[in-house]
Amino acid sequence: MRERFDVAIIGGGPAGSTCAWRLRQAGASVVVFDQKAFPRNKTCAGWVTPGVFDTLRIDKVDYEQGRVLQPITGFRTGTIGGEEIETRYDHIVSYGIRRSEFDTYLLNRCGAELRTGQPVQSLTRSAECWQINDTCEARVLVGAGGHFCPVARLLGARDVPGTSVVTAQEIEFEANPEDLRNGTIAAETPELFFCDDLAGYGWCFRKGMFLNIGLGRVGASHLTDHVQAFVQFLRDRGKLVAPLPDRFHGHAYQLYERATPKLLGDGVLLIGDAAGLAHPKSGEGIRPAVESALIAAQVIEDALSSGRNDTLSSYPELMKAHFGPAHRSGVSDWLPNSWLGWMSRQLLKSRWLTQHVVLDRWFLGQ
Repeated sequence: MRERFDVAIIGGGPAGSTCAWRLRQAGASVVVFDQKAFPRNKTCAGWVTPGVFDTLRIDKVDYEQGRVLQPITGFRTGTIGGEEIETRYDHIVSYGIRRSEFDTYLLNRCGAELRTGQPVQSLTRSAECWQINDTCEARVLVGAGGHFCPVARLLGARDVPGTSVVTAQEIEFEANPEDLRNGTIAAETPELFFCDDLAGYGWCFRKGMFLNIGLGRVGASHLTDHVQAFVQFLRDRGKLVAPLPDRFHGHAYQLYERATPKLLGDGVLLIGDAAGLAHPKSGEGIRPAVESALIAAQVIEDALSSGRNDTLSSYPELMKAHFGPAHRSGVSDWLPNSWLGWMSRQLLKSRWLTQHVVLDRWFLGQ
């Protein structure tokens, strides 16, 4: 006998847990599947804007009890190997978080039935519901399992032509206090350094006693070489002196640009990275994950209350109204790499452009 739910969500990250949280508040019965047991490590730079905390109604004082919540009040930016600019703000513009803590916090408070440590083995559509692993069934299925979400694969969301996919490598570790003192990475000032062709950037964040280092680029060509060169750059500048205790871990995500992502199927919605919503310039995924989850939850709530699944069809238009159209071409589509290198260096030499375009617009969403 299968357990019956209103909604089954595949993926327990910020998108899945936020959607479950809102649906449970509306009285829906929800089950969340995730192949990993929580807490689990998640490859991610790990920073969120204050608006995310406000949207999720997270009490920051409560959250930081036993968890890392690193205030960010500035950034150091430039091109890898080039000049650096430090930009300061007179207020907190972001927070550094550890995804193992943040995701577990959100999932545990969502109020849904949790099936963690249980990968999806089967998804079967019947006349009225979706059957998951032949153990439960739900009227609506939500794909929230990131870039490689099985629901997204089922819908063919990764087969949309023309999409931009970022591949990244990242490592996060607790550093020795002496290594942190000898390095120059300030906890309140993450460092962002762009590749010459603007096809990606590297980052070095300090969150309390933890360091997070990584680099992501559109496409996977020579990614490891770019990462190794970036780490050497950090060492040559005296920023990083700590030994790396582990190998870099890879992940991928689709940018919300150049092609309209597939969001909807028969009784199915995709949210977050499963939908391909990462910010085109910064690659930020948590904020669009949360926002898409809340839009999806409202659409699902309307469908459940009306008894009509056809109301789910409003989801793509609501997403377009919120995020804008995805049909945008990148500057790299029509300029040669030599010009891109010159443009990026000029852009990142300007304090005004760095703050008001790169940081305020691209990374902080202001």
